[in-house]
Amino acid sequence: MSESSSAGVPAPVLPLKGVVAVVIGNWLEFYDFLVFTFFAVMIGDAFFPAQSEIGRLLGALATFGVGFVTRPLGAAVIGPYADRKGRRAALTLTLLLMAFGSAMIAITPPYSRIGIAAPILLLVARLIQGFSCGGEVGPATTYLLEAAPPGKRAMMTSFQGQSQALATIAGGGVGLILAATLSREHLYAWGWRIPFLAGVVVAPVALYIRRQLPETIDISTATRSTGDVLKELAREHSWPVVFGVLIICGGTVSTYVSNYMTTYALTTLRLPATVATLLTMTGGVAQMVGAVAGVWTDRFGRKPMLIAWRVAFLILVMPIFWVITSPQVTTVTLVAANLSFNFLFAAGIGASYAFAAEAFPRSVRSSGMAIFYALGVMIFGGTTQFVVAWLIDLTKDPMVPAYYMIAANLATIVGLSLMVPHAEVLQSRGDLSGGLRAGI
Repeated sequence: MSESSSAGVPAPVLPLKGVVAVVIGNWLEFYDFLVFTFFAVMIGDAFFPAQSEIGRLLGALATFGVGFVTRPLGAAVIGPYADRKGRRAALTLTLLLMAFGSAMIAITPPYSRIGIAAPILLLVARLIQGFSCGGEVGPATTYLLEAAPPGKRAMMTSFQGQSQALATIAGGGVGLILAATLSREHLYAWGWRIPFLAGVVVAPVALYIRRQLPETIDISTATRSTGDVLKELAREHSWPVVFGVLIICGGTVSTYVSNYMTTYALTTLRLPATVATLLTMTGGVAQMVGAVAGVWTDRFGRKPMLIAWRVAFLILVMPIFWVITSPQVTTVTLVAANLSFNFLFAAGIGASYAFAAEAFPRSVRSSGMAIFYALGVMIFGGTTQFVVAWLIDLTKDPMVPAYYMIAANLATIVGLSLMVPHAEVLQSRGDLSGGLRAGI
């Protein structure tokens, strides 16, 4: 019996506009969430009264990290909502919440005008954004997986990773334009607000497109509560959640180190703002290309290819950062090294979403994916930039990001080695014996 038939609803043939609807919404979710870090230095100056540069920066990065605290809550609420009421309803809700949080950041006055209310409102906005982002990944990834043609699941879910990379490109591109066209005074005073306003303006278009999506599950007879979904997940699928957190570890730490490159270049390498923002934007391009490499797992198998990419990254990340931190490095060499770093860690990210989602049956897939992703990103991603900035300030060692990524990607290799697909998915591929050998 195939997965679609067992679920009571055939997987829809997803048209191009359907892929675009999921991808553009996911892009906007991550653009609105990540653009904060591209302008952390400016936001720190606007909202935190600390006397030192590092004090203001750590204040902004701590607020950025707070946005990860509500991710598991968003996953626990919106993930089951998608399993009960449909993927489309959940994807619409997350987009509305993210746009509201971004609008709050864009219009909140600085500390110099409203005092302590400014960082408090900023904190509330980040909590809303975190709740939204926590609920986005599970339904979006699940939708792409369930609507994918047979044998092309990794290819379809790779758009998840590519949309996040596109968010990095967009944020870095806006930052590059602003740094090149505005004076430092204007950039720090109000220019950093423009990217958040741009995200709010795009939201209605993405919302309209998403509302046209065909559903991938049968919700006409749905009677389960959120508690029922979470109990099934905890009772029968807790180990895939644990392994999923480990799988997410390397990718999320590497992602947020990459997104930190603008701040790293400004505060550690002491490069001009135009070069600093160029690193983030070009890194996003390399991530998009790298994410495509995951489609090879549709042909050669998920686990061997994913582990191979992680091992290659572990071998090369130290030499790449030696180049990046060299006093004699040129802008061209710096960009090339940054491109290599981003390509390597992004390779297979799209396929890792497919691999992890396949560990859950359709009845709890959105919940399982959302919760382990949110937990992994909260624990590892939400702390990455703060810890890296603090350790660099403490040790004066610019190689800290490389050490941190090596440790995180070792954890990912452990998770990949232990995770196995759900028997229902193996059965739909005609590989039930593999599922029985795996003990699932």
